[in-house]
Amino acid sequence: MFLLRILSGLVLSFVLFTAVSAQGTQVSFGGIKADPSQPVEVTADNLEVDQATGEATFSGNVLVVQGEMRLSADNVHVVYDQEARTIARMDATGSVLLVSGPDAAESQKAEYTIDSGTIVMTGNVLLNQGPSTISGERMIVNLTTGSARISGRVRTLLNTGGD
Repeated sequence: MFLLRILSGLVLSFVLFTAVSAQGTQVSFGGIKADPSQPVEVTADNLEVDQATGEATFSGNVLVVQGEMRLSADNVHVVYDQEARTIARMDATGSVLLVSGPDAAESQKAEYTIDSGTIVMTGNVLLNQGPSTISGERMIVNLTTGSARISGRVRTLLNTGGD
């Protein structure tokens, strides 16, 4: 038992050292793949619309829902593709929280490009996956494939559930 704990500790130390030293870490995100073609529902305390630019700003307790994906933030700026009459991009700022399946990530900012199904989170990114966490400065989430890449001084804490 004692030898098993030592070996387990060495393996965990190697994994942590490797993850911290890495320039970027590839991880899965969300228990399911999201479909960026699904409708987007936005709720907020306030809405300002600029018809001339085709942009809107939601503020106060903003919640964006698309299928199983949930994104909340203090403010979300929406840029519309006026020709296609669809949402092109959403920029979230302030207490950004992205939840998909069992995974949750928080950051200071997030940019969601609808057509590509890509969310770029920046500023003190923290990803929680079960008992483990990964932090970094930037995370790119591909909702179509269910994968993510974290970069910028990546730090991983793996909780093994042992003593």
